[in-house]
Amino acid sequence: MARTGGSSGRHAGVDPELLWARPERPRRGRPPAHDRAAITAEAVALADAEGLPAVTMRAVAGRIGAGTMSLYSYVPNKETLLELMIDHVGGDHRLPSAPSGDWRADLRQLAHEQRALMHRHPWLPGALPAQRTIGPNTLAVWEYTLAVLAPAGLDARARLETFSLLTGFVSSHVLYELAQERAIGAGDRSAGDLLDAQARHLRSAAAAGNLPHLAQALEETSADPAPQAVFDRLLDRMINGLTAPA
Repeated sequence: MARTGGSSGRHAGVDPELLWARPERPRRGRPPAHDRAAITAEAVALADAEGLPAVTMRAVAGRIGAGTMSLYSYVPNKETLLELMIDHVGGDHRLPSAPSGDWRADLRQLAHEQRALMHRHPWLPGALPAQRTIGPNTLAVWEYTLAVLAPAGLDARARLETFSLLTGFVSSHVLYELAQERAIGAGDRSAGDLLDAQARHLRSAAAAGNLPHLAQALEETSADPAPQAVFDRLLDRMINGLTAPA
């Protein structure tokens, strides 16, 4: 839940109506030196380069050449900044102007785009669980997904839940992929070497005879271990079960 506090905007959580319906405060006198779009873009660039923990109000203020306190007149707190960042990168989805009519193919395309987006912004999958509001770019993706699923025979609620399920799957899978990349990067062995070592370990464990189901699975498995192939297999398995009878 978003935090609540006293009268200070810096501790008041996120008000979605104030954030999205009136995104910029009216100002009198001289034009403002900065705007939320530029501030958000700098915060995203910082998170992309150094990770989300590096995004502090002080750090972002330094990147735009502003005082930390002055930044609060544009963005009242870090929670709000995170909401702006999530919706900002949501605008980077490269989606068709309209669905093709093949909802399974369109969902696959959406999932591939989500995965690519999360790899471009590695902080995003970890930030999504903290999202508390839905901005205009995210709403556009929602609308597109609801249109994609219109031929699937799902009611409106199920279509929204399907979007959440799809995003959760992609986010979780990308978190795993990123963790694997970090683990490999921290060692002196290639991904292929590690996969070969894992396969030898599993075959040795299964050969002991007390893991018959694992032994059968290893015997029947000839799947491509390439990350894209693994993602596609899991994605197809999930999509194919979306309209299965309850």
